[in-house]
Amino acid sequence: MNLTYKDTHDFTKEELEDLFLSVEWSSGKYPEKLVISMKNFKTVYSAYDNDKLVGLICVMDDGIMNAYIHYLLVNPKYQKYGIGKDLVEKVKVKYKDYLRIAVIGYGRALGFYEKCGFTKSNESYPMFITSLWT
Repeated sequence: MNLTYKDTHDFTKEELEDLFLSVEWSSGKYPEKLVISMKNFKTVYSAYDNDKLVGLICVMDDGIMNAYIHYLLVNPKYQKYGIGKDLVEKVKVKYKDYLRIAVIGYGRALGFYEKCGFTKSNESYPMFITSLWT
């Protein structure tokens, strides 16, 4: 494995489709939209094994106080190598002066986020209008 990390917003629809579908996210069915969305995120860090996109984290922010991790995904074949944690650390460094870094964790990802320093809220719950699953 030859891992490198990049700070880029430029991806092909094929590599995004492959990564998103590898984790069974319905977003992968819309690769053209994903290409555009990556260009619109404030922050995008990616992980590559040679030429293959194997991980990605995307953040939206208000420029001074709040940052929200919208996507964090790692191809299952590359999980357990610390890629997700490395991507989260890059975000924590970039947004160290912000008052809040938030993420919505699902199922088994909750333990991962807790290991990265996030805590569950007992006072708030994610709410959605749309039915797109991740």
